[in-house]
Amino acid sequence: MTGSTSSLSEQAASQIMDMILVERRFKTGDKLPNEMELAEELGISRVTLREAIRILCTRGLVEIKRGRGTFVTSYELPMPGADLSPLETVSASNRELLEIRMMVEPPAAYYAAKRATEEEINIIRELSQKIEEAATHGKNPVKIEQDFHNAIALASHNQFMTKLMPIINKSIYTDLTYFEESITYSLQDHREIVRFIEAGNGEGAQAAMRLHILHAYQISNLQFE
Repeated sequence: MTGSTSSLSEQAASQIMDMILVERRFKTGDKLPNEMELAEELGISRVTLREAIRILCTRGLVEIKRGRGTFVTSYELPMPGADLSPLETVSASNRELLEIRMMVEPPAAYYAAKRATEEEINIIRELSQKIEEAATHGKNPVKIEQDFHNAIALASHNQFMTKLMPIINKSIYTDLTYFEESITYSLQDHREIVRFIEAGNGEGAQAAMRLHILHAYQISNLQFE
């Protein structure tokens, strides 16, 4: 991994948050793997991991118990007055998943372009590059693709987007089962999305994300209505 310690720690915090909120590897009360094991899995230094854990502590997602380790304190990010957990039980078709993505992801890209910090832009850029590297080596980049969209959602600085990440990721997983058909579109789409976010061009980022999802409709043999 490359980039500043700050951007690496933010990216690592996002990955750990994914493990808790999206992959459901850990629940409230569960202990995270020890420092050495988790740092090795994420490909980061222990110093960077400690900073990532500090970030998650400030978000109320984990807590450090001296002499015992780091524990998950909340299975969901706190959001007073908003409970979207019933969304997790919805069994949606691919069309419905793409429709919800079309509703939320282009505006998320718009706000990411307007609100993203330099660290967040670096993370989005690095993930786009990692997708290209995976494609070059013929690897399915589904996990990195999910991280890319998650990073944009986080950069929108809207807490509702965090709640919608599991649904978005489910759709991305479905789309990227069509790896060969989708990768040509995805790489160019990502470059455009990143370019507009870097430029702070909300309208451009929104349009680029909309086109990206339209390509997902195309590879899924669905018509956008």
